Amino acid sequence: QVQIVESGGGLVQLGGSLRLSCVVSLSGYRLYTMGWYRQAPGKQRELVASITRNGGSTYEDFVKGRFTISRDNAKNTVTLQMNSLKPEDTAVYYCNTYPPFNDFWGQGTQVIVSS
Repeated sequence: QVQIVESGGGLVQLGGSLRLSCVVSLSGYRLYTMGWYRQAPGKQRELVASITRNGGSTYEDFVKGRFTISRDNAKNTVTLQMNSLKPEDTAVYYCNTYPPFNDFWGQGTQVIVSS
């Protein structure tokens, strides 16, 4: 059974930082490209960043230069370091494979950026 558990969200002020983590219980995890996604209130879920099994990363334009995705294949974890946070980054953040499997969505972790 696949389980993805996200953590690290919270309330932060404009310009602050947060570090999100997810633990992935998935057979063959290290073979998958993984992604961080987010869903803001009233909006569709969107990709934020992805990382290949070898560590190659890509970022959506709205987080480039501010967010960094990383993974530890030995620990089955994926991390998203978020710096220079903006109010528009407020959302529930999710970890999943890329592309995502619908059955793998976890509860997510809430990030709120206040101005």
